[in-house]
Parts: sequence; structure tokens; C-alpha cells
Amino acid sequence: MRKSSTTQRRKQLVSIMVVGILILVLAVAGIGIHIISKYIPSKEQMNLTEYYGQPAEGEMVLVLGTDIMEERALKSGDQIYLPQDIVSTYLNQRYYWDSGNQQILYATPSSLEKFPASEAEGGEVWVRDGKVYLSLSLVQKYTDLDFYEYQEPARVVIRHEFTGVNVATVKKDTSIRYRGGIKSPVLTEVKKGDTLIYMQALEDWVQVSTMDGYIGYVQKKVLSDMETTDFERDFEKEDYTYLTMEDKVNMTWHQITNTDANAYLDDMTANASGLNVISPTWFYIQDTAGNLGDLSSADYVAQAHQKGLKVWGLVDNFTAEISTTETLSQLSSRQNIIQYLIQRAAEIGMDGINVDFETLSEDAGPHFLEFLRELSIECHKNNLVLSVDNPVPEDFTSHYDRREQGLVVDYVVIMGYDEHYVGSDAGSVASLPWVEQGVEDTLKEVPAQRTVLAVPFYTRLWKTTGGAVTSEAIGMSETQRILTENQVEPVWDGSVGQNYAEFEKDNTTYQIWIEDAQSLEEKVKLISKYDLAGVAQWRLGFESSDIWSTISENLKTS
Repeated sequence: MRKSSTTQRRKQLVSIMVVGILILVLAVAGIGIHIISKYIPSKEQMNLTEYYGQPAEGEMVLVLGTDIMEERALKSGDQIYLPQDIVSTYLNQRYYWDSGNQQILYATPSSLEKFPASEAEGGEVWVRDGKVYLSLSLVQKYTDLDFYEYQEPARVVIRHEFTGVNVATVKKDTSIRYRGGIKSPVLTEVKKGDTLIYMQALEDWVQVSTMDGYIGYVQKKVLSDMETTDFERDFEKEDYTYLTMEDKVNMTWHQITNTDANAYLDDMTANASGLNVISPTWFYIQDTAGNLGDLSSADYVAQAHQKGLKVWGLVDNFTAEISTTETLSQLSSRQNIIQYLIQRAAEIGMDGINVDFETLSEDAGPHFLEFLRELSIECHKNNLVLSVDNPVPEDFTSHYDRREQGLVVDYVVIMGYDEHYVGSDAGSVASLPWVEQGVEDTLKEVPAQRTVLAVPFYTRLWKTTGGAVTSEAIGMSETQRILTENQVEPVWDGSVGQNYAEFEKDNTTYQIWIEDAQSLEEKVKLISKYDLAGVAQWRLGFESSDIWSTISENLKTS
């Protein structure tokens, strides 16, 4: 009995060991399977409706380049429609919605095209539920793009950037995944040799876009190095040509406040050597219908021409009670302004038009640009130079869109003054670093060869009394008179590129950051430094007689 019991215990022990070994083997195998499965890429396919979203009946998902847009395109019959605001924001800003006449306007360099809107489907411009849509065929008429149409879900993919594109080549067949990671669902497959848009590199993955509208991730190791390329295109569009002067522009503004002032041209320019353009402030908006006040004179133009001066008549929006936005947002008002200026230019022999619309509100921006496009068409038909004045670039003036201006006008003028102004703290009207920064910022958007730097002939006399700061604009002769009268010797301040003076009188502190030959020489040197088109000055009559030779000599070196 004892022997049998021992044998039985041995058998039980062996069984336990076997079971333990089996459990251990299974455990190891399980871990191994888990480890192996961890490195096996998922083959799960991404649900594309979940990825793109489900469009409503008659709508299409819209993919622009590397972005899936929240707004939808429309589909009617064989025609695809894009929201006008999307087109203007991302594809081509020149499709201008003329709400008053319910039409799209498109200004080419030589003509203003009109496309009437309809609430019915099938036209080039469709208004549905108050929203404006453009047919894709109309957009393609003036815009370089490729598009691809797909189903399940219905979507349209648009490629519109073909220069300076970051790309990479697929080195072997692989998957584009929804997220970075081999367990992320698969969006689509790509083949060796395919070109992908290279968006953003992560540690082991790269965010990419396929040419047909999938935006996802691919392993970095299966891609070539990123390179920047231009795609060859056969799209033809009408380009702008420009009326520019052979010599550097040397323009001064002549402030004309009544018709009698036209008779003083000879006196005002007696010492103004080196000038080749004069811009009299003749025209101003009188009402929102676009009627203009007019102080112009044919005799003035004839006299200026005898002096070898081109005449660029200025039009402004300084009539405070007239809304610039309301005026420019109406096609009829814009055309009234344009037709009058062109007609008057022909009658008196003007050589160009200078647009000086200032303090534009953000909502006026699109209408102002459309005005310049329409004016450019007529100016160039009539051989008139078109220039436009702009403040120094700041974030709050980005709606001026100097890039678009620079494409449609002949000269963009930087008003390099009013750094400090009525109501601001005391300071320079135009310190050299501030002016130079304005030049550099403008040249990010406008070609140097059509950029003119305007400099001030005035400064401000700042008065601080009991903490209250006031100022008045004074010319160069008046500045010198004040310094002499108060026996003040100015000191050169290299940090602002100006002579500076300060004195106390009658419990008031006076400060002047002086504009003179020395300060203007430093500013005019910027023209040669940046190869600008020339210089302008505000305004004739504020200068001292030595200024003209300083400007001319420094223009010659540019």
C-alpha cells in the first residue's frame, strides 16, 4: 500500500510539472504573439464617410489642397459649384460679388467682365439660400487649377498651388494612414514612384497629402528627402503690363485747396530742381454716388509740361461726412469716379492719376481693391500712369492688400511719415528705423522697381504742459525760425536719424524731431539701398531751398 501511494504521488507531481510547463509555454507563446502582433501593421480601412463627413443631398465635400473645408460644394447635373467666399479667399480674389446688381465682376488687365447671378440651377453664378456659388467652369476660366471628382462620399478635390511646392517620392509601395502609427486605419495605398505633398515631419512619420485629396501619414523611412519643386503648367492668363518711367520718380505733392492756388505753380517750384512729377490735390469725393469735386486746371498742366514735369492728378477721400465704404461698394459710384477722372485727364492733358484714399476701414478693403482694378483698366487704355498711396504697413492695415495693389497699379507709394501724429505721444514723425522697416515690409508684397518712398517736408512741434501733450505740424523754415528765436542748438540723434531739439518756455516743454537736409539724405539713401523706383515728398512749400539738391544727388547714386 505504501509503495502504491508513493507512485501515485510521483505521477501527480509529474502531471503538475507538465501542466506548469504547458502553462509556461502557453504564456510565453501568448506574450510572443502579443509582441509579434504589436509590430504587424493594421489592414483596417478607414471609413471614408467618417473621414470626410457625410454631405447632404446635392452637396459635395470640398478638399482644397491639403485642407478638408467645412463649407460644401454643390452639384447640379454635371456642374460643380464652389462657394464664392471660398473662391475669393483661397483661389482667386478677383471674383467680386456686386450685390447691388446681383452679379459677379471679374477685372482682367484689359476689361471688366460681368456674370449675372440666378436663383435657378445651371448658370455660371448660382444664389442658393442667399449664398453665392460660382460654377467650377467659371473659376477655371481665370484660375489655374486641377480638380478631381469622387464618390462615396461625393467630393471634389482641387489642386491650385503649383510653384514652390514641398514634395517627396514614395520609395516602395505603402499605406497612407489616418494617424501616425501602424495600427491607425488605412486611408489609401500609394505606389513606388508616386509623388506626395510633404506637409509636416514627425519623429518617424510624415504628414502628407496625395494628389487626389487624402491627407494622412506615411512612415518617414519609405519617403525620399523633401524637395521643393514647380509643376509645369500650360494655363494661360492675361498679365498686367506697367507704365513706368525710365528715370527714378521724383514726385512732390502740391496741395491745392482752391482754384486760385493753381496760379502759383511757378512760384512754388522756383527752387525745386530735379523734380519730374508733380501731383496736385485736385479731386475729392463729394458724395456716395461718386461725384467728384474738381479744382483741376489745363493751364496748370501746360505750365508743368513746359517745366518738364509729368502731372499726376490726385483724388482723395478726405470729405469726412462721405462714407468711403458706401461709395466704393457700388459699381455705379466707382464707375462715376473713374469715368470723370479719365475724361478730365484727356481734357486737360494729365499724365497720370494718384489715388490717396486713407484711413480705410477693413470692410472697405475689398471694394477699394476692386476700384483700383477697374481704374487700372481705364488708365492703361488711356496711357495714364496709376499710383496709389499707402501707410507704412501695420497689422491693422493688412486689408489694404499691397500685394494685390502692386499687381494692378503702376506705382505703390509708401507714405513714410505719421509715425507719431496728433493725439499720440510725443515722438518723431518719421524716424529712420521706422521708415526703413516700412520699406522692408512693403517689399515683401510689392516689387522694388515699382515702389516709391514718400518722405516728409514737415515735422511736429510737441508741447507738454502739466502732463497734457499737444502738437502742430510745421515746415522746415518755421522749424528753423523757432530754434533761432529760442536760441536752441539741435543735437544729432543717430538712433532716429534726425537732429533733435528740446527747450522750456512758459512752463511748457517743447520737443522737435527735425526734418532737414541731413535727415532726408539718410531717408533718400534707402532708395539706392533697396533699389526703389523713386521718392515723393509731402508737401511742396514745407521744404527749405537746400533740400532739392540733397534729394537729387542721392537719387543719382541709386
